[in-house]
Amino acid sequence: MPSLIPAEQIEGELAWQVDALCAQTDPEAFFPEKGGSTRDAKKVCAACHVKQECLDYALANDERFGIWGGLSERERRKLRKRAI
Repeated sequence: MPSLIPAEQIEGELAWQVDALCAQTDPEAFFPEKGGSTRDAKKVCAACHVKQECLDYALANDERFGIWGGLSERERRKLRKRAI
C-alpha cells in the first residue's frame, strides 16, 4: 500500500514508519491488555517489510509496551539479556 507522504520528504530515524504495516491497522492490536493475545499483531509484523527496523528502534529506545518488530515486551527483554 503506498504511503500518504512521499518517501523523499521523510528523513531520519523514523522514516521506516512510513512503510510499517501496523500504521495501516488497528493500533489496539499492538498494545494488548496484560494477558491479552498478541497473535493478530504478530501476524501483521510477520508480513511487514520494516520489521527489523521496528525491532531495532524498540530495542534502542527501550520501548516497554506493545508489540514492536514482532516481539512482545517480554520477548524483547529476553533478547536484551541474551545480548549482554
